[in-house]
Amino acid sequence: MTISATVALWFLPFVLPICLYVAYTDMALMKITNKAVILLGLIFVVLGFFLMPFDSYLWRLAALLIVLAVGVILNAAGVLGAGDAKFAAAAAPYVALGDLRLLMSLFMVILLAAVVAHKGAKYSPLRRMAPEWVSWEQTKKFPMGLALGPTLAIYLILGALYGA
Repeated sequence: MTISATVALWFLPFVLPICLYVAYTDMALMKITNKAVILLGLIFVVLGFFLMPFDSYLWRLAALLIVLAVGVILNAAGVLGAGDAKFAAAAAPYVALGDLRLLMSLFMVILLAAVVAHKGAKYSPLRRMAPEWVSWEQTKKFPMGLALGPTLAIYLILGALYGA
């Protein structure tokens, strides 16, 4: 992996709770809150400044802006939700460019697992544990936070374990 193990280890304890919160709120409310997205971005801005070479830090911030622009376009086209676009943009700086292929593969696997788990729980007795969740009633929308949050969390865990 291209990400530094030290950098991933520093980010992980701050980012992991946010990733879990995003997965939960997207299932329960079909919303990824602005507070979570802003906090995720601020953590990178503050810690990244101290953890990375300045030129790398700036390129990663540029990735945030690029992903945000693409997300706004995709949201306007109705392809994904605004919260999904904002979370992806706030998560982008955490990913080393050399790990992009790995991240996309990881996301595909986690998305498939999330869809299977969500649909399986929706049509099983597990649904009674959280009967008020908005995502159960959705027919055309899926709580992408259930895949986006764990993807970033698992990427950082793998980075902490196997990073450069």
